[in-house]
Amino acid sequence: MAGAVRFRLPGHQRTLDLGHAAASGPHASGHARHGGALVAGPLIPEFRGVRRRLVETLQANGIRDLAVLRAFELTPRHLFVPTGIRHRAYEDSALPIGSGQTISQPSVHARYLQLLELSGHEKVLEVGTGSGYQTVLLSHLAAQVFSVERVPELLERARLAIADSGVRNVSLRLGDGTLGWKEHAPYDAILVSAAAPDIPGPLVDQLADGGRLIIPLGDMQEQMLVLVTRRGSATERRDIAPVRFVPLLGTHGWSG
Repeated sequence: MAGAVRFRLPGHQRTLDLGHAAASGPHASGHARHGGALVAGPLIPEFRGVRRRLVETLQANGIRDLAVLRAFELTPRHLFVPTGIRHRAYEDSALPIGSGQTISQPSVHARYLQLLELSGHEKVLEVGTGSGYQTVLLSHLAAQVFSVERVPELLERARLAIADSGVRNVSLRLGDGTLGWKEHAPYDAILVSAAAPDIPGPLVDQLADGGRLIIPLGDMQEQMLVLVTRRGSATERRDIAPVRFVPLLGTHGWSG
């Protein structure tokens, strides 16, 4: 079923379902879980060494979660960057992907994912699919991944790249990510890939008790990466580090 697409149009939003987002077991062994199969995605031979060196760089820079490192080893970043810069795919640097957007540097993704402390059983919401690279990283770390993207061209390219990577526990939706994806809530983790002036209320509402939300907060120039944990009807906030991201556009973000 990988690559199968299902469309629906509730409230002018579109859903793309890449196979079944079925729960799977924990990742204590560090292996990806997709119907019991280990899926590494297409790997051009000349990328083998540079992908491994990227993982070694992440480890040297403080990424200690072995499952996160394994996800980077399994995920073919070259599928998610334009052909003309594919030779730079495994640099620890941000790269342009079109539509005024970038694919973040791998070390940023790694820090995000390590903060979520995923065990392999979670249902995760990603706000801002972008290239789809982080979506696939999440798919190796969680049972189900739901991702929302507002730019149609980005979503279509991400859909194709995600299908090529072979994962089957990802669902994509075209729409306003600041509204979340209520139909599949609550989520054990929510990861926001753009900066907002405040935490969108719908995302907090859709976070499970004990769930974690990571989001950059601030103005257009400077932001703070924030980790929010829900405790019943209350939330705990922890500031992580200064960051700089593109603005989160939408009803509960910046106006477009």
